[in-house]
Amino acid sequence: MIDQSLRPMRVLLVEDNPADAELTRMALEAANKRIKLEHVWDGGEALAFLRDTDQREPDLILLDLNLPVMNGHETLDAIKNDPALKHIPVVIMTTSRAVKDVRSAYTNHAACYINKPLDFDEFRHTVKALGDFWFQVVVLPERDHRA
Repeated sequence: MIDQSLRPMRVLLVEDNPADAELTRMALEAANKRIKLEHVWDGGEALAFLRDTDQREPDLILLDLNLPVMNGHETLDAIKNDPALKHIPVVIMTTSRAVKDVRSAYTNHAACYINKPLDFDEFRHTVKALGDFWFQVVVLPERDHRA
């Protein structure tokens, strides 16, 4: 097993809002300098990225639900039904508080569901806490060693 504390942690952010994407990047980098963030704008791009054997596999996927082209529910379903990808933890980060969205996310094996705070400081605090938890507390599966 590779010591997680010694390697860069890869995060795939699937987010169509440029401001949320930038805030997430800044908060994750503040939480951990070893985080390598890749950003795509929709579910279709996310699946293309994840299936591209020239890309390194992420340790964690941060997925918005309200996306163009392929929404977050469809993207989560595709990831969790793909034997090569289903082991990657997917965290839903969305503004939706709808009970049906929460239930659907967990039914499709999301690792957790987080509501994006609307306040800048709360958003930054939430993303920092998420980074601390996933990269300092949790033991993640070893990545596929592509590329």
